Amino acid sequence: MRSMRPLLHVRKQVLGITQQEMASLTGATQATVSRWEQGELEPDRDQLERIRDEAKRQGKDWDDSWFFDVPPKPDDQRSAA
Repeated sequence: MRSMRPLLHVRKQVLGITQQEMASLTGATQATVSRWEQGELEPDRDQLERIRDEAKRQGKDWDDSWFFDVPPKPDDQRSAA
């Protein structure tokens, strides 16, 4: 099974927003967000800061490592112990 890419995880699981909403948040286009999620492009520092700020605004616990690695699911952590 193919694992979820980090920015796709952040958009869907952390922020719970659409690609268009992510585009509006970061000042990018929806097509650019799609390319980030496919690993073809990377957001710049300002865009990453906007994503982090939105997560904090929503009251989410945030970890910058999520920009690079999808955290394991709780079941994955138990089986690794």
